[in-house]
Amino acid sequence: MTMRALRLHGPRQPLREETVARPEPGPGQVLIQVRACGVCRTDLHLVDGELAQCRTPVTPGHEIVGTVVARGAGSERWREGSRVGIPWLAWTCGECLDCRAGRENLCPRARFTGCHVDGGYAEYTVADERFCLPLPERYGDAEAAPLLCAGLIGYRAYSKVQDGKNLGLYGFGAAAHILAQVATAEGRTVFAFTREGDLDAQRFALACGAHWSGGSEQAPPEPLDAAIIFAPVGALVVSALKSVRKGGAVICGGIHMSDVPSFPYDILWGERRIESVANLTRADGERFLALAARIPIRIEITSMPLASANQALAALREGRISGAAVLRP
Repeated sequence: MTMRALRLHGPRQPLREETVARPEPGPGQVLIQVRACGVCRTDLHLVDGELAQCRTPVTPGHEIVGTVVARGAGSERWREGSRVGIPWLAWTCGECLDCRAGRENLCPRARFTGCHVDGGYAEYTVADERFCLPLPERYGDAEAAPLLCAGLIGYRAYSKVQDGKNLGLYGFGAAAHILAQVATAEGRTVFAFTREGDLDAQRFALACGAHWSGGSEQAPPEPLDAAIIFAPVGALVVSALKSVRKGGAVICGGIHMSDVPSFPYDILWGERRIESVANLTRADGERFLALAARIPIRIEITSMPLASANQALAALREGRISGAAVLRP
């Protein structure tokens, strides 16, 4: 049997729509009929050649919502007909120091969906059943897709914020628009930073619960207790440090970022810290999706057909997506 898939054959090349063999689930795997797949900035980094560790050719996409239609030998966790989510983390060794310490996101042998294994820019995909996640019923297929990376990585970054009320979010896209709603529901005050002059993004941030919104070079009206950076712009680390009070944290939530420029020590002094977030764990997924089941998050999506993947990536690169883009086979 065959299926349609959008394939990347090399960096800085457009995806090619191809007819390929439908995959068969191996031992411990499930075959998923894709219902929706989010378009993540990580996919853009992959296409732009900024993630050298990823193989080509490959089918991108790691915010996958689909239905189990077949099971491989020994696969017992999911029944056929189950709706599941497939996130970025596709497999870990379970044996290394990091895996044994509960840090499987740092496993040196980890494989990632849409990077080392084929992802969801296709009609079908296969996944290790242990790394599939249950999805809250309150979200439709397209609405649930961004929860699987924008939501999960945002939540992992948010979990690094230990204390304080005032939270800054730099780069108000798919992740920030979800996290802003979670943070305000938990009593935090959100300050949103967008591209300079992007009034539409600033209005969108306010609609998502932000207390204040302005350009990324502006100083917030109050000092921040912590800041999370989603935009892949290293200079924002300096901007965020200037806005964070003593003892505060700047969390870098992206997989790729341009170089951080030099900065004076006095904006780091005072026990401020800079920390990165790498990938996610299955425990992150379980905790965040349980939270998303309780908090009525409004997911802003732009739904596009699978064949429009290149156009979706271009719109994301140019900042023309409000919320998240989602492909529908």
